[in-house]
Amino acid sequence: MKITSLLENTASSTAVACEHGLSLYIETENRRILFDMGQTDLFARNAEVLGIDLTQADTAILSHGHYDHGGGLSIFLSLNDRAPVYVTRDAFLPHYNGTQKYIGLDPAGEKHPRLRHTEGDLSLGDGLTLLSPMGRKRRRPLENCGLTERVGDTFIPDDFRHEQYLLIEEAGKRVLISGCSHAGILDIMDWFRPDVLIGGFHVSKMPLDRSMTALARALAAHNTDYYTCHCTGIEPYRFMRPVLPRLSYLACGESLSL
Repeated sequence: MKITSLLENTASSTAVACEHGLSLYIETENRRILFDMGQTDLFARNAEVLGIDLTQADTAILSHGHYDHGGGLSIFLSLNDRAPVYVTRDAFLPHYNGTQKYIGLDPAGEKHPRLRHTEGDLSLGDGLTLLSPMGRKRRRPLENCGLTERVGDTFIPDDFRHEQYLLIEEAGKRVLISGCSHAGILDIMDWFRPDVLIGGFHVSKMPLDRSMTALARALAAHNTDYYTCHCTGIEPYRFMRPVLPRLSYLACGESLSL
């Protein structure tokens, strides 16, 4: 299995460009998967630089309904004429940061015929499973960090039912891909207990103090290798690394073989 970062907040070299967002290209034994598409067409331009042909992707997955993960959806659909795009049924609801900043997807994309709307867990075959946080027992309160959903003229706290994760089971390993882990990285780990987790932890705005140390220690209690990026933030990554030695950073342009 090979995972290449087409886009995230930092770049590994000047050959690729970065923006706030995420896009991963995943090559398994039988599948070619695009996981998230960043804000713009930058993921596609980086793919070309890296020698990755997005027309060969047979599956695409949108992790949740935020612009920095699905802003490039229309670009992908124009480049690739065959891959279905799996997106949760609630991904196109109006998502906001607070009450002023719209951070959702372009509503015009919701009715595209290649979108496959998911609800709950779903097997995609070839060792791929989409997993939902909904209906799973939480051990910790949900921290929504001021993110909301607009219902009429009212803003309610986002419950992240529009989030989903990709579990890949191959060569005896369970690899979990998470876009932002909005549902809570510790609960996600308790639910799925993967051998490898790749994705953001959504802790970039947490203080670098004992609470961050406690988070790192709780993650270290799992027998898991972590490759983080995007909404974890560089400074939190560096802070957690001494406590969580199995933590690595996956920057734009880098590839990981498992």
